[in-house]
Amino acid sequence: MSFPQTELKKPPVFSGRNLYYHFYRIRTKPELILGVLCLSVLAVLVMVPLFEIIYDALTFQEYDKAYQKDGVVGEFTWLHLKRVFTGPLSNALFFKPLMNSLAIGAFVTFFGVSIGSGLAWLLVRTNIRFKGVFGSLVVIPYMMPSWVLALAWLSVFKNDRIGGSEGMFTYMFGIQPPDWMSYGFVPIVICLTMHYYAYGYLLMSGALATVDSELEEAGAICGMNRRQRLWRITLPLLMPALGSAVVLTFIRILGTFGTPALLGLPVRFFTFSTQIYASINARNSGDAYVLALVLIFMAITFIWINSRVIGIRKSFVTLTGKGFRQREIELGVWRWPATIGVAVFIVCIVILPMLILLWESLIITPGSYTLEGLTTHFWFGESDPNLAYGEPGVIHSTGIMTALWNTIQLGVSAAVLNGMFGLMIGYAAVRGRGTLLAKWLEGIAFAPYIFPSIALGAIYIGMFSTPFGPMPALYDTFAILVLITVVKNLPFTSRTGIAAMLQIDKSLEETARVQGIGWFRRMAKIIIPMSTSGLISGMLLTFITTMRELSLIILLLSPSNMVLSGLIFSYNEQDMSQHSGAVTLLLVVIIVSINFLVQFLSGGKGLSGLKNS
Repeated sequence: MSFPQTELKKPPVFSGRNLYYHFYRIRTKPELILGVLCLSVLAVLVMVPLFEIIYDALTFQEYDKAYQKDGVVGEFTWLHLKRVFTGPLSNALFFKPLMNSLAIGAFVTFFGVSIGSGLAWLLVRTNIRFKGVFGSLVVIPYMMPSWVLALAWLSVFKNDRIGGSEGMFTYMFGIQPPDWMSYGFVPIVICLTMHYYAYGYLLMSGALATVDSELEEAGAICGMNRRQRLWRITLPLLMPALGSAVVLTFIRILGTFGTPALLGLPVRFFTFSTQIYASINARNSGDAYVLALVLIFMAITFIWINSRVIGIRKSFVTLTGKGFRQREIELGVWRWPATIGVAVFIVCIVILPMLILLWESLIITPGSYTLEGLTTHFWFGESDPNLAYGEPGVIHSTGIMTALWNTIQLGVSAAVLNGMFGLMIGYAAVRGRGTLLAKWLEGIAFAPYIFPSIALGAIYIGMFSTPFGPMPALYDTFAILVLITVVKNLPFTSRTGIAAMLQIDKSLEETARVQGIGWFRRMAKIIIPMSTSGLISGMLLTFITTMRELSLIILLLSPSNMVLSGLIFSYNEQDMSQHSGAVTLLLVVIIVSINFLVQFLSGGKGLSGLKNS
């Protein structure tokens, strides 16, 4: 007996049953709503600036009439590309900055990652003394602005031919350092290496801490000597972290601005970042954006090469039922020499530059380093027309105190907003894992990493100097500093958010949902408390990065929203080395103190905990 089969028809798109179904599906999958909202915000704040860079680089601008009088503003043009790549000024605009940037990036990456990896091996894998103290001190250069060492270098090695007043080296020995030692390639490489080694250390120490000593012991049982175990067992396990350290360090160096500006601009030694800055100041933004696109392309290329190398290389995994174990390597007679060597290194890189800047802030006359000429005026003195153009000391300076408040306010605001935004992105990306929405969300959230900071700042000037959609004009406001800082630091907080969400089993949230607990309560009671470690790491990294940021906001600063980093740069341009040194010390003390305070209150989840995030 057969029954007539009725054809099942899909309900109309706008029928009540269909709308109710989709409403119920969305209500039970809040990651869809959150993902769409986050992606929409990222599209405006990340992708629009990218398209704006491309548009301005390929369209005729008002200032281009100085080169081509018959041009029409807004029309498509190859003018900027021709001027940068093939024009009479292409050597100065593109090729020299390119070679300088690549050379600096290669040398600093090699030496920085090598030093950082060596320190990581000593402090993680060996029985060197005072590991806890060294581990806390060795990351301090990463907390400091990269140009702090440049300021200390100038205090010692500047000469009166370019720097105006002579430095400590000339005062003590009566010898004028050559220009190549005071400015240009050599000091830039040295100062950046002594900053970015800490970045390599953080990445490599986290990787070394996960290498099981039993693997190396098994190699020793098989007859391998120490060198063979290093090359055949340890290094293959570290290759992903090492490759990431090399690529990410190289990309960061290509876009750094402070040190190349302080040590390069006085002798017209240009890198990509300083050439972008010079082009924007010369009102040739189209040329600057072409250079910015080159930097973005280079960053994407290096990241792709790194992913390909790691993706196709042999993978090594541990198959064992035993727990993880790590045994310290005995250094034997080399234990104390290694300990003394690390101590001397830390003194030279961390303590000595601070003492130099302190001394610089206490001298009454630039270039005179006698003990009789020391004064506390630049710290505690009131305005004196005969000293520093009448600028009062740090304590009595309204401008410095205002910049200090702005700096702390910016750091805290960006850290809180970025931490929560990163967690929301992590939630949407992990809960929607495998969907196209999640992939786009992860990719776009990482995109700000490849933007040259100074070019992003220039684009934000153009975007927000007038009302942008429902958003009012933000130029010359504090809000634009918060906005651009949040966007630039999204790659870090989104990664920590994703890492935190991957550690929270979905069943915990599903159990709460079955019991009728809403999404907001689930976030407040389950997700956020269990993500505390990742939140602290991401927020602390954002705070430290914001406090020492210069290249990202240098074009957005004004007297009404001035921060300490911009004030230091301004003091240095005016050859007010005493104020520059004093404010730099103030900034470094604040950053380091807050890091250790957070580390103490959070049970060790300070900057040193970022390597495990």
